[in-house]
Amino acid sequence: MAAPRGYCAGVDRAVITVEKTLALHGAPVYVRKQIVHNKHVVETLEAKGVVFVEELSEVPDGAIVVFSAHGVSPAVHAEAKERNLKTVDATCPLVTKVHQEAKRFAADGYQILLIGHAGHEEVEGTMGEAPENMTLVQSPDEVDSVSIDPNRPVAWLSQTTLSVDETLATVDKLRERQPDLIDPPSDDICYATQNRQVAVKKIAPECDVLIVVGSGNSSNSVRLVEVGLEAGAKSSYRVDGAHELKDEWFEGATTVGLTSGASVPENLVQDTLAWLAERGYADVTEVTTAEERLTFALPPELRRELKAAAQPVG
Repeated sequence: MAAPRGYCAGVDRAVITVEKTLALHGAPVYVRKQIVHNKHVVETLEAKGVVFVEELSEVPDGAIVVFSAHGVSPAVHAEAKERNLKTVDATCPLVTKVHQEAKRFAADGYQILLIGHAGHEEVEGTMGEAPENMTLVQSPDEVDSVSIDPNRPVAWLSQTTLSVDETLATVDKLRERQPDLIDPPSDDICYATQNRQVAVKKIAPECDVLIVVGSGNSSNSVRLVEVGLEAGAKSSYRVDGAHELKDEWFEGATTVGLTSGASVPENLVQDTLAWLAERGYADVTEVTTAEERLTFALPPELRRELKAAAQPVG
C-alpha cells in the first residue's frame, strides 16, 4: 500500500470549507462545479444539503456559492459580483499560485504555453486569467503544431495534477523549438500529485495488479494508473470504491498494490483493503516515500465569518 495517498491539503481545505459554510448558513449552499473530483465526496455533501451547479446562472440571486478547489476565471468572479452572490473561494492555494504566475507573465508581455487538458476546470480558470496571452498544449505530440510568436518572450506553466514525467517530456520538446523558454518561478505540479506518483513508482514493479481508488474525472487519479503501468505494474485499474472491483482482475496475482488519488477519503481505501483481505490479500505492507504535514488555512472570508459567529452577543 502506497503512502502518501488520499486527501491532499487543498482537498481537505475545500471539503471543510463547504461543511463549515453549510453549518454557518444552513442548506442550501451552492457549489460551482464539483468541489473536488470525487463522486463519493460529492454525494455525501449533496445528502447534507449542498447543491452542485455547472454555472452561476443556476444559482439564485443573493445566494451563497462556493468556488471549487480547481479555481475559476476572473469572469466568474465578476459574474458573481454582478449577481450579488455571496462567494466563498475554496480554490487550492497551489492553483492560485499558478493564476498569479499567469498574470505576472501576461503583464510582462509573455506568450504563455499552458500544459494541461482541455475542458478541465483548472485549465479553464487559469486560461481565463490571460486568454490573449495563453496557448494550451495538451501533450508532447502537440508541440510541433503549437503556434509560437517569434517576437515575444515565451514561458510555460502547467496544470497542477498532471503526470510529472509527461509534463517534463512536453517541456523538453518545447525547449527544442524554443531554447530560451522561461520556466515558472516555482514548480507548478503540486507536491501531493508528485508524492503520490513517486510512491506508486516505488511499489509498481512488484505489483501483479495495481488498484487506484479515485474518480474518472480526477486527473491525478487517472495519471496514477498510467504512472503505475509505466513503472512496471503488470496491470492497473481505477475504481471509485470496492464495489467496482472484479474478481477476475486478481486471477493468478500474488502481489496487489493499492493507492488513492488526492481527493479520495481514506474510508474508501479501507473498504478496498477489506475486500482484498476477504480474497486472501490480508498481509499489508505500507511503503512510505514521503511525510506530508502541509495544511492550508481556510479562505479568509470564511475565517472572518467563523470568528464573528464565535463572538458572544451583547
